[in-house]
Order: sequence, then structure tokens, then C-alpha cells
Amino acid sequence: MQSENRLFDDVVKFVNGAAGTLAGMGREAEAATRERAREWIGGLDFVSREEFEAVKAMAAAARDENEALKARLDKLEGGAAKPKPKV
Repeated sequence: MQSENRLFDDVVKFVNGAAGTLAGMGREAEAATRERAREWIGGLDFVSREEFEAVKAMAAAARDENEALKARLDKLEGGAAKPKPKV
């Protein structure tokens, strides 16, 4: 009876060791996949949401300034140049 328990204990230890090894391999594979994905996405020249929003705000401010300068120029020229209607 003692030898059966010992065999059973050895099998359990082997299975536990194999499960731990497989779990570790899975974690390593997941980490490697994530790193590869980051490298691939990084090479596609994507920008972060914060960078996009900052450039969008800068473009809106430049557009507003352009319109203000255009109105000022028209006023200085005495309204000689009529603005074209927007389509």
C-alpha cells in the first residue's frame, strides 16, 4: 500500500510541475506577443489621442486667427475686396 501512495505522490508532483511549466510558457508567449504587437503598431506611425487632440486644437486656433486676420485686412482695405461666399 505504501508504494501505491508513493507512486500517486510522484504522479501528482509531476502533473503539478508540468502545469506550472505550461502556465509559465503561456505567460512568456503572451508577453512576447504583446511586445511584438507594440513594435508593429509603433512602426505604423500612430499617434496617441492626446497628441491628436492637441494638434486638432492648434488647427482650430490657427483657423480662428486666420479668419480674424482676414476680417482685419478687409477692414483696413476699406472693404474693397468682397469675401467669397462659403459653399
